[in-house]
Amino acid sequence: MPLLNVMAIPAFTDNYIWLIRGEGNKCAVVDPGDASPVMETLRREGLDLRYILLTHHHPDHIGGMPELRKHSGAVVFGPHDQRIKDIDQALREGETAWLPELGLEFAVLEVPGHTASHIVFCGHGSLFCGDTLFSVGCGRLFEGTAEQMQSSLDKLANLAPSTKVYCGHEYTRANCEFALAVEPDNQALQKKAEAVARLRERGECTLPGLLEEELAVNPFMRSREESVVRAARVRDPSAVPGAHTLAVIRHWKDHW
Repeated sequence: MPLLNVMAIPAFTDNYIWLIRGEGNKCAVVDPGDASPVMETLRREGLDLRYILLTHHHPDHIGGMPELRKHSGAVVFGPHDQRIKDIDQALREGETAWLPELGLEFAVLEVPGHTASHIVFCGHGSLFCGDTLFSVGCGRLFEGTAEQMQSSLDKLANLAPSTKVYCGHEYTRANCEFALAVEPDNQALQKKAEAVARLRERGECTLPGLLEEELAVNPFMRSREESVVRAARVRDPSAVPGAHTLAVIRHWKDHW
């Protein structure tokens, strides 16, 4: 199984568009919310865009797709969602995004919560998860429920611990600050926050993270841990482990 050559293309104020390079000059991009930085990167690196992978319908993840598709003729993969036009292959859980010109393939998981139709792409030791899982965080529940998000994060938790996590935004520093309010005594989280602070002070990207680290530091993936449940019960004494605790801390984070 080939290892991935992945480049972060910053967009807007805190988005990342992920560029995946194959052999030669062929490549794919994940969640191109803005065409301009992608086009600039393609020109600078001499790359030929062959595939576009979309995780969900939000404009900051799909806005650049029509121009890129028109310019390159790239094949577009995405979820079954009528709000996204011009998808060539709409995918459901258990199906595969085949990228033969790059010699790559990605399994698809459905992960509702942030949006109703959100999907992720996993393969080659990597996870492209859009706005479902963030480094030390998770997406807001715009269209789904806490129960759906809990189920989605549980799916991701079952991937290999060494999986590299490529999410859609540079939120890690702020997420660490919130997570420390939830679990101030979590030593792994303390070390993570210190490392992230150093990276951001140098203007460096904090991604990708590792799934095994998320299981140790991310409160939304730790909603059954006693320390996280205890923090939730300060705000809702009836909180129980799992989706209820996730809902409480997600509401807390929304108003952080």
